[in-house]
Amino acid sequence: MAETDLESFRAEAREWLEANCPPEMREPVRDEGDVYWGGRNGSFKNDAQKAWFEACRDKGYTVPEWPKPYGGAGLSPAEGKILRQEMARINARPPLSSFGIWMLGPALLHFGTEGQKQKFLNEIARGEIRWCQGYSEPGSGSDLVSMQTYGEDKGDHWIVNGQKIWTSYADEADWIFCLVRTDKENKYQGITFMLFDMANEGVSTKPIKLISGYSPFCETFMDDVMVPKSYGEDIPGYVGEINRGWDVAKYLLGHEREMISATGGGDRASSLGAVSARQGELDPVLRAEMAMFDVDALSFTAMSEKFMDELKANKGHPAQPNMLKYAGTELNKRRHELIMAAGGSRALEWESEETQGGKTARGWLRTKANSIEGGTSEVMLNVISKRILELPGS
Repeated sequence: MAETDLESFRAEAREWLEANCPPEMREPVRDEGDVYWGGRNGSFKNDAQKAWFEACRDKGYTVPEWPKPYGGAGLSPAEGKILRQEMARINARPPLSSFGIWMLGPALLHFGTEGQKQKFLNEIARGEIRWCQGYSEPGSGSDLVSMQTYGEDKGDHWIVNGQKIWTSYADEADWIFCLVRTDKENKYQGITFMLFDMANEGVSTKPIKLISGYSPFCETFMDDVMVPKSYGEDIPGYVGEINRGWDVAKYLLGHEREMISATGGGDRASSLGAVSARQGELDPVLRAEMAMFDVDALSFTAMSEKFMDELKANKGHPAQPNMLKYAGTELNKRRHELIMAAGGSRALEWESEETQGGKTARGWLRTKANSIEGGTSEVMLNVISKRILELPGS
């Protein structure tokens, strides 16, 4: 696309955002209610959140780079980048948060049938369905292919039994995309990537309480759950091929790691330098560390943009998401360590209204899971050493 066309799009996007993004949706996210996840039980915190979501949904801006037939705006990668820049410029909140957008959607765009795309992608884009991810199991975290959840073939359906763990927001989700072993003899080519309703008989969840006091993670249990092989014409109950779900799982993991890595980016409403200025006089060494962090975070954002452009053009290295995930994880942990240091003893407060229920401390504790979820940092470094640096194995 010509530079003049992109500048014209930027002007149009800026005008649209000014007209449609309410002032309340340009303020920092303060609590879970400020994030809209959609789904059949979704509710809006206020009229501004509802108006912002509906405006973006109707414009295709909940998933701006998805094709228009699937609920998107059909923007090119260059236009999508401009839209993200313009939203960041006014500190606009995302209109819709969704594992369907970040993880399942890209997998369906790549592996799904036309029927699956028409049904599920449009439901995701319109915020009508909320998904969770059924990957890790007790004893099968980073080594996912050792999973034991099993689907017994019953002709037109499977009967699934097993347990998943660290299933984010499983107690709030409508449907799950789930890795299920369907061939016990083949470790890699014996896994099927299934889709099923969390309301199915035999599915139950149990929240896991973290050291932060929050419970975004759950255990998910499947006891004789019936999973159809089809939900209608050209709408299989699985993605890709039966017993070849590992291909889909690996592709999706790349997008999950990109999502987690984004927590380290520098495109935030306020840099740590700005935060430190509001904190008053701080130790000069701490202020210097904050400035260094801001530089590193901006460098990470630039690297991320480069990697994303390469991946979309099919020129990226398949291990680049591992690099992003590791670097983003370390940056996010570092960010919260510095925020805690700047807050002093007040940052340790846990329950008062003044500290929003210990938001700083709880957020710092939550980052400890970053180096585990989506693949441990040790696994990421092993992949980088073998596949990018080409170092010999032990």
